[in-house]
Amino acid sequence: MDSGGASDPSRQVRVRFVTKLPAPLRAPPTSIAVPADLTRMGLSEIVNSLLLAASPDHQAQPFDFLVDGELVRLPLQEFLHAKGISVERVLELEYVKAVAPRKQEDPCPHDDWVSAVDGSNPRIWRDASECTHILEGHSDGITSARFINKGETEDRLHVVTASKDRSLCLFKFDTSVSIPKQIGAYKILRGHTSSVQSVAVDPSTNMICSGSWDNSIKLWSVEGSEEDGDTVSVKKRRTNSDSSGPEESQFQGSATSTFLGHTQCVSAVTWPERQTIYSASWDHSVRQWDVQTGKETWNMVSGKALNCLDCGGESSSLIAAGGSDPVLRVWDPRKPGTLAPIFQFSSHKSWISACKWHPSSWFHLVSSSFDGKVMLWDLRTAWPLASVESHKDKVLCADWWKGDSVISGGADSKLCIASGIEIV
Repeated sequence: MDSGGASDPSRQVRVRFVTKLPAPLRAPPTSIAVPADLTRMGLSEIVNSLLLAASPDHQAQPFDFLVDGELVRLPLQEFLHAKGISVERVLELEYVKAVAPRKQEDPCPHDDWVSAVDGSNPRIWRDASECTHILEGHSDGITSARFINKGETEDRLHVVTASKDRSLCLFKFDTSVSIPKQIGAYKILRGHTSSVQSVAVDPSTNMICSGSWDNSIKLWSVEGSEEDGDTVSVKKRRTNSDSSGPEESQFQGSATSTFLGHTQCVSAVTWPERQTIYSASWDHSVRQWDVQTGKETWNMVSGKALNCLDCGGESSSLIAAGGSDPVLRVWDPRKPGTLAPIFQFSSHKSWISACKWHPSSWFHLVSSSFDGKVMLWDLRTAWPLASVESHKDKVLCADWWKGDSVISGGADSKLCIASGIEIV
């Protein structure tokens, strides 16, 4: 091929479109000549034309295209030049459904900043604007919240929250209500000496861990009894917000273990495997911990204060983290001899506040930033798949919801939902 990387509108490339999508979305396998300067949008138009010719009922939709496993994000000829691929050969283009929100739900206003979301259990949400429960128990702002998915019946849920008041609260409640219901904590966990910044649940859902501004990680039992160090408080709480409701005992819990090693705030924790915890900190490090011994088994210094991390990708073995610069980084702890990130995504313009892997995809992540944007990523390209700009201020948290939506909260006191994201 020629040495110039600029697109030449007079040149053509022979391509063959292939896909793993079901039969109604499979284009004819014959090769055709297309202009070399086509972008993915132009390639989508061609695929849609081929599909429409085969089936008059076909509804046009956007597609993404892969060459040798990498998403095409440049005009075709520029992409081939950058990858050293000859334009003389028949190029096999695999097409997949484009990953981007099809709909923006109406935002749900809150009284204050929305600083924590968890989309792992869809049952609590009826729609984007209906509040079903108000969880009460903290005396200061909530910094993190997680469902404890214990396999309860359809209408029974457990939730753990962390707060600046140095405590964690456990709640259990019935979702079969038609009006907002106030719920008190059935158990309060105390032991941190400063604000609790993050919380994670172990895969068995019997334990939780928390990270704090006191630089420590603590482990706690979800259920608890006097045998494992928890004590029953004499304090009573009413099961309803009015004084006529029945009273229940409220438990107080103490930590079963404490992990020490970080020198600044433990800003994020995740518990992907029964015996392994990962933590991120403002001391610039990501650390791996052995749950049984409490010992640090891996320490990676990123060079930046970190705000968030999550485990995912192939076999849930990759670590994504973001912090006090606009770069989302991904590491593979399985690679010996190097602590360098294997992927870096740098389209945000300010600090990264949250990152989450898609629950059923090895390739897809979502990130949020103080630049007011939520971005969708695919490991197969350095460019974001989509940028969602629903917020008018810093975005403080984000997560996947129901597999095809992204939820986010921000300093604009709004909870936003972007839906219709097809990930196959």
